[in-house]
Amino acid sequence: MLYRYSEVFRTLIGLADISLVAGCWLLAYAIRFHTGIPVERGVPDLTLYVQALVLILPVWLVLFQKHGLYEPKRTASLLREAWTILRVTAIGVVTLVALNFFVGGYFYSRGVVGLFSVLAPTSVIALHVTVRSGLRVMRRMGYNLRFVIVVGGGPLAEEVIGRVHGQPGTGLRVRGVLAEGVLAKNSVRGVPVIGNYSALKSLLRNADERVDQVILALGRDESDVLEKILAELDDEVVNVNLVPDLLHVMTLRSSVENLDGMPVINLRETPLVGWAAIGKRVFDCVIGTAVAVALAPLMALIGAAIWLTDGRPLFFSQERMGLDGRVFRMFKFRSMVNRAEDASGPVWTQEDDPRRTRLGALLRRFSLDEIPQLWNVIRGDMSLVGPRPERPVFIEQFRSEIPDYMLRHKVKAGMTGWAQIHGWRGSTSLHHRIEHDLYYIQNWSLGLDIWIMIRTVWRGIFNSNAY
Repeated sequence: MLYRYSEVFRTLIGLADISLVAGCWLLAYAIRFHTGIPVERGVPDLTLYVQALVLILPVWLVLFQKHGLYEPKRTASLLREAWTILRVTAIGVVTLVALNFFVGGYFYSRGVVGLFSVLAPTSVIALHVTVRSGLRVMRRMGYNLRFVIVVGGGPLAEEVIGRVHGQPGTGLRVRGVLAEGVLAKNSVRGVPVIGNYSALKSLLRNADERVDQVILALGRDESDVLEKILAELDDEVVNVNLVPDLLHVMTLRSSVENLDGMPVINLRETPLVGWAAIGKRVFDCVIGTAVAVALAPLMALIGAAIWLTDGRPLFFSQERMGLDGRVFRMFKFRSMVNRAEDASGPVWTQEDDPRRTRLGALLRRFSLDEIPQLWNVIRGDMSLVGPRPERPVFIEQFRSEIPDYMLRHKVKAGMTGWAQIHGWRGSTSLHHRIEHDLYYIQNWSLGLDIWIMIRTVWRGIFNSNAY
């Protein structure tokens, strides 16, 4: 039913949205002026607010359409759709207020506009969540399905089929796989291989087996086949999706942008942009300052102990590489003898390093020498949580020897990190450390930062590799 009349269904959703917007505008009027809330200048005529709908409804409908609310979104997230509705509502309210200001005439109540700004997105989001959730339940039950053929039998095709199977609510069902050569196995992820690439047209024209979508998931070594398959699909009505074989290079979060109509794929994009970056910076400043104030007596005690046992300087600074490859000076309590690298040059600290002072060995054992880095956090050179910063002299060696090493600089360096709480610090494996750093970047959230800080108290400070 929905398969044949999806356009009608989307039109009905649009009408429901507009009806809700109109209802919320009138409900906001009723709440403001007919629920006992004091009205200083008298109750305005309802006709004035009904007339405003002549402006409001077309604006909201155009905004909803322009932002893609009525396009098929089987695989899109509910959260993203809710965020789109919030943005559309904000734009619509600003447009309404601006037109009301510049056109003049009657000025609508700020209370009504404020209530409408809350009621409209809440009701529209509730409607879309209800409808989308209902559709997902129907699809899990076997209704409103789309049947798919996957072209390709390699790792990329396996990944595509695995993700389709992992989201039954999308209503996508893989009828079969087309593969040839060494990839022509009996099945891929439990889906039967039903032919080679030359069988595609006959399968699409088989009236007994409906196919709505073809997903091209060819490997890099099959790129010469792609144009031939696309040419065969030119005179077919089936939907065609292309999944580029980029799994080997998409090491960080990825996204697709539009460059004047041309799709551009971001292969390595930091998650810390926009509000995420602002939220992490605020978190660093607030928590970093609070911890610095709380530890001020301890820092004073450590400084005095260093001065009494080994003299000045109390602090040690060293160049480290941080966000986007920028170099900054990182601060620590001095834990080694003065001019410790004059004879050896830049070297990594080893267990039982003879250059440490007696007090320095104790400070390093419990990571107390790291406390002054709170100043780097407050200044913005570092974050409380992130990959540990390394010295530029070592990075020149690591970047050519360790794949993806430089990707750790897509976020700010941290006082502690995912690798540190799992014991990868000191002279442990750099490869494992990088794996953990990249996992952190790919899965970043403020909740993860908080969890890492909690774990740091035990696994990060009391760690056998801290020396």
